[in-house]
Amino acid sequence: MMVTAADIPLMQGLAQRVTAIRPDLISAGASYGELAWIFGKGFARDGATWRRRLWFSGGDLVAWGWVFLPRAATPAALSYQIDPGHLGLVDEVIEWYDGVAAGLERTALPTTAEEFALSRWAAHGYESDPRALADTGDWTQLNQRDLTEVAQPRLPPGFRFRTADEAGPEAAVQAHVAAWAPSTYSADSYAGVRQTAAYRGDLHVLVEAPDGTMACSAIMWLDEANKTVEFEPVGTHPDYRRLGLASAMMLHAMHLARAAGATHATVVCLGAPGHPRARGLYYSLGFRELSRDAPLIRAAS
Repeated sequence: MMVTAADIPLMQGLAQRVTAIRPDLISAGASYGELAWIFGKGFARDGATWRRRLWFSGGDLVAWGWVFLPRAATPAALSYQIDPGHLGLVDEVIEWYDGVAAGLERTALPTTAEEFALSRWAAHGYESDPRALADTGDWTQLNQRDLTEVAQPRLPPGFRFRTADEAGPEAAVQAHVAAWAPSTYSADSYAGVRQTAAYRGDLHVLVEAPDGTMACSAIMWLDEANKTVEFEPVGTHPDYRRLGLASAMMLHAMHLARAAGATHATVVCLGAPGHPRARGLYYSLGFRELSRDAPLIRAAS
């Protein structure tokens, strides 16, 4: 079956339960905020290529798999999550994935903390992905910090903080597209994001330049059950980098998060040595690594 809007809150509920007991087991694409972000921005364009399966026990969702089938000559990809009390389901998840993506090269992103799952992936013929793990590879790490003490932000003269609620949809889209160019993000993408139950426009923060350009932006996803916010995505317009805008924006956002009830914050970045910029920013703000991907690949079969 295709992933639907009704699936996302169920999957987020499992993310919340896992986060409460073993946050290091939250695999790539499986966090509370990431689920809403990926679905919201991509459904209109890519939803037809998504496949999913849900596993239940006693009415509770205990595992899910979300397959991204390729549109071009790229591997299939899997996001998944399994309740730590039902780890034996990993074989069913792998077998289902192999069936859905049969004949394609396949990738998966467990975390390094998933020792049992990693052994099962290996038993099914999956190996470490050398491209993803290279010095300029695309494996990611999850970083965290508490919000007990947050420094006061400082913007250069003429810049000001805004929220998406204040600035409006056009400004929010412009900020993202400029930061991530070339980007397929659009007004339709943002409309999808706004329709997710987890999105809050008052926790979508922007920095406006003196000329009215949206120079920097970040969305925070508030998980009220765990009193944590996740930054996803964070980006700066290329003409406004190295001015300290992202640091100031994130500090300002963390103050907003505290006011909303959060006590903890997370953010993901590329972890390979060849991608130091975002990691350096987050470390300078007090974030430290919590977990990292263990990217796997299996040849087409």
